[in-house]
Parts: sequence; C-alpha cells; structure tokens
Amino acid sequence: MRTIDCAGKKIELDEDGYLTNLNDWSEDLAKMLSKEDNLDLSEPHWEVINFLRSYYQQYQIAPMIKILVKEIKKTMGADKGNTKYLYQLFPDGPAKQACRYAGLPKPTGCV
Repeated sequence: MRTIDCAGKKIELDEDGYLTNLNDWSEDLAKMLSKEDNLDLSEPHWEVINFLRSYYQQYQIAPMIKILVKEIKKTMGADKGNTKYLYQLFPDGPAKQACRYAGLPKPTGCV
C-alpha cells in the first residue's frame, strides 16, 4: 500500500497503484498519476477516462480491454473503438492504465 498527497489530501493506493477508496478520485489525482507515467492527458485521454467512469457508474465493473474496445466503438465510432487508437493513448494498456487514471479498480483479466 502506498499513500500519496494530492491537493493536500492523503490518498491510499493499492500495490498496483489503484485507488483503495474510489471516492478519493479527482482530475488532479488523474493528472498526478499520469505524470508518474510521463504521460500528459489530452482531450482524447479524458474522453476515455470519462467514458470509463460512466461505464463503471452504470455497471459497477471496470471493463477488460475487449469490452472497452467494443463499448467505445459503439458510442464513439470505429476510429476510436479499436485497440491501435487506445494503445496510442494508453501505451501501458488501455484498460489497465486508463482505469487507474479514472480511479476505478483494476479491470478483470488484467495481470
């Protein structure tokens, strides 16, 4: 377990860097986590992050990559709903990395 300070608040992360309390999420935290990965979040990143947060709110599960691609394709179109596009945005694994920034649990099936 690791604790980080974000905007004056102590936030706990598990051993994989995911929030232990989903209510601790903020955009500032997402930016802080992405900076640790040397990744600057742009509008396309936020599109995926916000999509994931909505998906989780509706289904109470963080989608694995296969489902993430399928659902993004349905809502945002084929140009964004494909693994090549998502890996360009999140090179450490779209489901895994984007869910971490979105403050969600580690997706099922991610090692």
